[in-house]
Amino acid sequence: MGSDSETEKSIKEKKKMMAVAPIAKPLAGKKLCKRTFKLVRRASEAKCLKRGVKEVVKSIRRGHKGLCVIAGNISPIDVITHVPILCEEADIPYIYVPSKEDLATAGVTKRPTCCVLVLTKPARGELAQEVQEKLQADYNQVASEVKELTSSLF
Repeated sequence: MGSDSETEKSIKEKKKMMAVAPIAKPLAGKKLCKRTFKLVRRASEAKCLKRGVKEVVKSIRRGHKGLCVIAGNISPIDVITHVPILCEEADIPYIYVPSKEDLATAGVTKRPTCCVLVLTKPARGELAQEVQEKLQADYNQVASEVKELTSSLF
């Protein structure tokens, strides 16, 4: 009974990886994916998250800093091809994750999301010191791993 669910999980995971676009590099591994989703969830709870291509592009152009998380299984891929270029120009680290559904779940929305921008500070107001420190620690950890992964790739 337990092995059935294990095989089903592995089949679902293989399907997710098959749907990933060829330009999705750097792609997060399992461990980094988990940490990234945890960061996205924390940022969502702290109102430090921009969801969707339109909001993310607007925030990047306005000069907001953070971590850009992009889904790798977007179809058509042309919807998000300009986002990594904007991130590189603005010196914002970015990472691809295999599934837009998982990204939406982490961002606490029901609608699948192409990309999110995790901001270091909320757009409005202030956070409690404890929440800000936790978010900043998670952000620093994930951002350093993303930069490490990116530097090994290019």
